[in-house]
Amino acid sequence: MSKIVLSILADNNAGVVSRVAGLFSRRGYNIDSLSAGATEDPAVSRMTVVAHGDNQILEQIGKQLSKLEDVREIKELKADSSVCRELVLVKVHAEEETRQAVIAVADIFRAKIVDVAKDSMIVELTGNQAKLNAFLKLLDDFQILELVRTGVTGLTRGSGDMEEFIDD
Repeated sequence: MSKIVLSILADNNAGVVSRVAGLFSRRGYNIDSLSAGATEDPAVSRMTVVAHGDNQILEQIGKQLSKLEDVREIKELKADSSVCRELVLVKVHAEEETRQAVIAVADIFRAKIVDVAKDSMIVELTGNQAKLNAFLKLLDDFQILELVRTGVTGLTRGSGDMEEFIDD
């Protein structure tokens, strides 16, 4: 199975994210990650969708997405020519005696402590999925109270355009 990261530019209209997600649902495809937001042009949204499947399924996903009315263009973000990141916020149980150990793990990954309470800390980390997974693995020794991940988002490197996947 292969993984694909698609950057989708679409009209910033109500329901466009729902229509994209619905397309995956109707076809029985799973979305591994979905993030969306307005671009520098408020009339345009950018969605980053991560999916997996065999080459035929991934090609079909692109073809089906290009048929959606609001979709302007779809490009693949390849690992060697793009920067993809994800954000994780982790609330960790941290009493006074364990707080320094949590800070030490956070420092190794250049994570930020964004909140400290009497018995917990919230740690913020941005990076690629492998970095976030390694960080969370080290936090297994602590009690994770809550965790949230944003999903992958990305752009191509340099001033060039994205690697073309489908272009209307």
